[in-house]
Amino acid sequence: MKIQQLSAEQACASLHSTPAGLSGSEARGRLLEYGPNHVEEIRAEHLAVTFIREFTHFFALILWLAAALAFIAEWNDPGQGMATLGFAIIGVILVNGAFSFWQEYRAQNAVAALRDLLPHQVKAMRDGAVKQVPAADLVPGDVILLEGGDAIPADCRLLESFGVRVNIATVTGESLPKARGADSTEESEALHSRNVLLAGTTLVSGEARALVFATGMRSEFGKIAHLTQTEGEAASPLQREIARLSRLIALLSLLLGAAFFLIGQFLGLPFWLNFIFAIGIIVANVPEGLLPTVTLALAMAAQRMAKRNALVRHLPAVETLGSTTVICTDKTGTLTQNRMSVKQLFFSETFRAPDDLAGQPPPHTATFFETALYCHNLKEVLLEGKTVLLGDPLEIALVKMARATAAPRGGFERFDEIPFDADRKRLSLLYRTPDGAMLYCKGAPETVLPLCRDMDGNGAIQPLDKQRLERLRQAQEAMAEQGLRVLALACRRIPPDCGRDEWERELTLCGLAGLEDPPRPEVPAAIARCRAAGIKVIMVTGDHPHTARAIARAIGLAQQPVVIGGTELQRMSQTQLQLALDAPEIIFARVGADQKLRIVQALKQKGEIVAATGDGVNDAPALKAADIGISMGLSGTDVAKESADMILVDDNFDSIVAAIEEGRAVFENIRKFLTYILTSNVPELVPYLAFALLKIPLPLTIVQILAVDLGTDMLPALALGAEKPGADVMEKPPRPRTERLLNWPLLLRAYLFLGLLEAAAAMAAFFYVLRGGGWQYGQALDAGNPLYLQATTACLSAIIVMQVVNVFLCRHPSESVFRFSLFGNRLLLTGIALEFALILLIAYTPWGNHWFGTSPISAATWLFILPFAGVMLALEELRKALVRHTGSR
Repeated sequence: MKIQQLSAEQACASLHSTPAGLSGSEARGRLLEYGPNHVEEIRAEHLAVTFIREFTHFFALILWLAAALAFIAEWNDPGQGMATLGFAIIGVILVNGAFSFWQEYRAQNAVAALRDLLPHQVKAMRDGAVKQVPAADLVPGDVILLEGGDAIPADCRLLESFGVRVNIATVTGESLPKARGADSTEESEALHSRNVLLAGTTLVSGEARALVFATGMRSEFGKIAHLTQTEGEAASPLQREIARLSRLIALLSLLLGAAFFLIGQFLGLPFWLNFIFAIGIIVANVPEGLLPTVTLALAMAAQRMAKRNALVRHLPAVETLGSTTVICTDKTGTLTQNRMSVKQLFFSETFRAPDDLAGQPPPHTATFFETALYCHNLKEVLLEGKTVLLGDPLEIALVKMARATAAPRGGFERFDEIPFDADRKRLSLLYRTPDGAMLYCKGAPETVLPLCRDMDGNGAIQPLDKQRLERLRQAQEAMAEQGLRVLALACRRIPPDCGRDEWERELTLCGLAGLEDPPRPEVPAAIARCRAAGIKVIMVTGDHPHTARAIARAIGLAQQPVVIGGTELQRMSQTQLQLALDAPEIIFARVGADQKLRIVQALKQKGEIVAATGDGVNDAPALKAADIGISMGLSGTDVAKESADMILVDDNFDSIVAAIEEGRAVFENIRKFLTYILTSNVPELVPYLAFALLKIPLPLTIVQILAVDLGTDMLPALALGAEKPGADVMEKPPRPRTERLLNWPLLLRAYLFLGLLEAAAAMAAFFYVLRGGGWQYGQALDAGNPLYLQATTACLSAIIVMQVVNVFLCRHPSESVFRFSLFGNRLLLTGIALEFALILLIAYTPWGNHWFGTSPISAATWLFILPFAGVMLALEELRKALVRHTGSR
């Protein structure tokens, strides 16, 4: 038998203990056997390993190889600028790696937050006496003493209890305190047993003596910690795409470098000259600025999301949001306002609206409004000069309704209570009144009605017979169908000789109150946007199925949904659950947090990209299992926030949809600046081909390539990453999982169209300066020749001018450049200004001339370059018009 099914004496005997606890020596022996009572880290990766990993991923290894080759080339032929190249590439690796490590070093504080929930000291019986013992030293068989306000240090079986109520929200998600007692139970699950206290929960009231039976990772709390840590974080779609892109670029660069090295050998180039040439080919094809640009673009998107009340903790989550196909959302506070109001009343066998009674209640309803007014545990505080009520939103709604309807009588003094808990589902308060001692009770109808002997009907007390009970149940169901939470209100006069056990007997029913938590006004529009965007929204709530269905209809989430309760879900196999999830409209009601994890896992197995919301410790595994875990900022626990990828500052569903909109824009924006960056690879590569094949001076040096990749291109590329979402971004379905970031249309446009146009302009400018200076084909020019320096400067300047035009062309793959406002993206204008400022510094300052091997060029050279930019603009506009005409991109 399980420990909760045993009597207190049998439970002690099963653990070889006694009600007086263990001896000190026995406790020390068990500590060695069972280990400390704390949450352990499972296979935690050392920070040093995490740090090194940021500098050794595939793309970083390519850059390390490029830097190493540059240093080898500098060693063989000093003074060619290869050392500068090597150091610049290392700088890129270090900056990007450090930034990524900082993002990773959020340090999975979920474990630390879990540990903080456990107490540090506890009163335990050792050697027959009460001693203060470190909570970490508790072992199975220890007997501990607890009182109201104490945190439970381990899973315990109650031996003695006096008025014990426990807040178990941190483990099961249930927000209301539950009563606990020492009697044995037939319950098979310790998690739901009335005589078990769970580690990480809190004793709200009462006193207890309890027997420890599970510590550390063996406790229910430890199991949650284990799930939180071992539920692996799969790579985001963007991370997978960047990895794939890295491999493609690496393969392309190495193949081209090797191919042209062989061509150079065939043409008889000296080995080291040929080797430097091959390095140039590799460097020209590796977009060194890609990783920092992607990282910064994600960071900027995260900032935009923060302005829309969504705080992103992990940068890749920004883009993953845009891939979301299913949102599993809580109801209370996310879809609704978590602001209760009384919508309907039922007394004297009649439905009434509170607004109709304001200031003039029927005379026979006095006890109804007195019960609503006085049966609560609210606090009145002065806040910013106003008196406000603090406490349960439901109680606040009832008190406000009562105050607005009936003038309160004076002379009421509270002197006792029978507290609410999740088992009783009712609260009773006792007052001294001008009419004598009165008990006011409110709670769930199913727990209050059985205690009632009669009811107040039209000013006369009437017996509560079967017919009246049936009409009350019909009224309750009618309210529930409207999505209202129904409470029964009752009262009785307490005779002087009435014992506490008899207080809640022979009550008089005053009536029923239907309260609503209205939907957030912006949610229906957000749901509609999700539907237009092809995103399925599934409500996962602990509320009653009737309430969940009514709210779903009110917000446009579903009209005829399939509603699956927690009990039904528990009976389903994995296959049955996955088939049930095919329903176009589905709601899960009366569902626990562990079942939420199962729903998320089933959706992922179906190939969905899942975003899931949660706020409790028990939600942490589901948040980590989801592709995007979303914690509530207002109501969420620290553990839920640390396990999430995103935190909703306002707990609002609309903020999730806004974040998805930003996430979708990120994918398109990355494609935009990827096109922009890859385009410049071609005019950087062609000069090396011309140098090797045409026996001409090298038109563009490696340092100048770096000036483009890590200098002039960076801010414009980042500006493309900061483009606002298009008006139609939420009118398309989520992109298929098979859709690639780097696809053939993008490659063909960048390499074989825009890139070739830029290469033509760059080579033309190079030859324009050489011919103007009297150069003849076959004539050798050394690296310090003024004419050669001017020619390479012209080549570099042409690339930058063409890239200025290209940044506008890349704002959309098919829409005209003139469709977009020039001032719609101010960062773009800043980037262009910086591009021109950098090329002017490089070309016209002694510092720039020294470091980049340049020389000032004439105004005529600039005028020669400009028409190429106009031709590029015209040809790309023609291509876009043809694409729009054919209806494809």
